[in-house]
Amino acid sequence: MRLLKKTASMLKSSFTMQSADSIPLISAGLKTKIAGRQARIGIIGMGYVGLPLALLFSEQRFSVTGFDVDRQKVDALNAGGSYIVRIPGEEVQAAQRSGFRATSDYSQIAQVDVVIICVPTPLNEHHEPDLSYITGTLRAMAPHIRQGQLIVLESTTYPGTTEEIVVPLLEQGNASGLRASRDADTSGFYVAFSPEREDPGNETVARRDIPKVIGGCGPVALDLASAVYGTIFNQTVPVSSAAAAEMTKLLENIYRCVNIALVNELKQLCLRMDIDLFEVIHAAKTKPFGFQAFYPGPGLGGHCIPIDPFYLSWKAKQFDFHTRFIELAGEVNSNMPYFVLDQTIAALNEHGKPLKGSKVLVLGVAYKKDVDDLRESPALVIIELLRKRGAIVSYNDPYFAHVGRGRHYDLNMENTPLENLAQYDALLIVTDHSSYDYPRIVAESKLVIDTRNATSGIQSEKIVHC
Repeated sequence: MRLLKKTASMLKSSFTMQSADSIPLISAGLKTKIAGRQARIGIIGMGYVGLPLALLFSEQRFSVTGFDVDRQKVDALNAGGSYIVRIPGEEVQAAQRSGFRATSDYSQIAQVDVVIICVPTPLNEHHEPDLSYITGTLRAMAPHIRQGQLIVLESTTYPGTTEEIVVPLLEQGNASGLRASRDADTSGFYVAFSPEREDPGNETVARRDIPKVIGGCGPVALDLASAVYGTIFNQTVPVSSAAAAEMTKLLENIYRCVNIALVNELKQLCLRMDIDLFEVIHAAKTKPFGFQAFYPGPGLGGHCIPIDPFYLSWKAKQFDFHTRFIELAGEVNSNMPYFVLDQTIAALNEHGKPLKGSKVLVLGVAYKKDVDDLRESPALVIIELLRKRGAIVSYNDPYFAHVGRGRHYDLNMENTPLENLAQYDALLIVTDHSSYDYPRIVAESKLVIDTRNATSGIQSEKIVHC
């Protein structure tokens, strides 16, 4: 144990010494450009992560180029528009005045000083990491990288991705024979990892107030990445390696996944015991220490929490390690849409109706409240399950006029107005958008099945909580 502590101390001292002494002399050119807002920023992926990041840099007067393979997004941005509800077109137009523009032309990578990659990292049909967006991006940009550039991956992934995949593909793909520089060698390019920490719909914490974790492939890359992100975030959190930064992001989201699984399991138990779990959670969170409130729901959604546990479990197998606890949490959360299905069947039976042939209106298809984001939404699974059992399913969501086809669903449905609610045998609340008038919904419906506790405080025999 003493040897481990001594080794860790020596590594920390070495890391600190390199950061403090040798780096400023090495990276003075790019750091000077960053400090003077003269560095050109390229961001690949103009989605829920990349576009907000581009706007933050534009606010600090950087010239930003947004890259995306989706021509519709590129055209919308260059026309001064936005396709993300929480980002008004006026913000894009303000960024344009600072030099922001969008393109699908990867040859323009050569014109920027910093490249930040913000592309999806989903799971495939076998619940294994799908890095095709990352590898495709790297192969497209590699021929155009140049000496002295800083390249940062933000996409959530397993520990080792930056060193094992990003660096080799960039080194193999560029025609100039450039290599990733890890020390005082300035003849190559620099690589770092900094996990995105976007929280769509969160209006209480400003983006720049979210501390930015950064890990570099060497101290120079770390110093440069810290300098870049330090211009738009109020706090940067440097760690010793890219792998440590990659693991940090997984820990954050697996922590949430495990605790949500816990309350989802307790919800099922409390329903049998006729105990209101939400009342229990509200009472428990009055404790000023040792407890953080998490809430049950119909399943996990979003790009990170449903996916990250499987990324780490997959990687752990390479080290002959079975992450049983993490996999169990993923299993509990993945089964929640099936629990909702069973509860819906039971509630309809109580009203003398079989699920087959019943008209069910699903309220909310976004993965969480007040966002225009369908990624991994449990509502999509629930709708498919209801359809397979013969229900006639409609949906209402103020953020989606149409739900078509995605990686794991093919619904092809149009938004249904909240009218004549008595025509439905059941209304199923899956996403508790703030715009819904719940007293009116309950009053006009035959049966309301609430998976979010959205109707709390409304007394009615029509309501079934699940």
